Amino acid sequence: MKIRKTPLVDGQAPAYVYIYENRKEEYVVLAIPALEWSFSFSYEEEAEAVAQRLGMSLQKRIGHERAAVLADRLLGWAREM
Repeated sequence: MKIRKTPLVDGQAPAYVYIYENRKEEYVVLAIPALEWSFSFSYEEEAEAVAQRLGMSLQKRIGHERAAVLADRLLGWAREM
């Protein structure tokens, strides 16, 4: 599991992001407890589909522009695993 910090709203303290990868069952879970939010995707899913679902999921918790930036950051971290 990786733990990262990122600001959710400009000017606020960074929130923790938890990234868990299960290589045996081939999936990744992203979680941000400060937003009471989590998201999972499998290795089989296409990158574009995952990015779109992730952005839509985040938009429910934070604004459209901020969700797009955060989604890109989260996917980048998930790919590092």
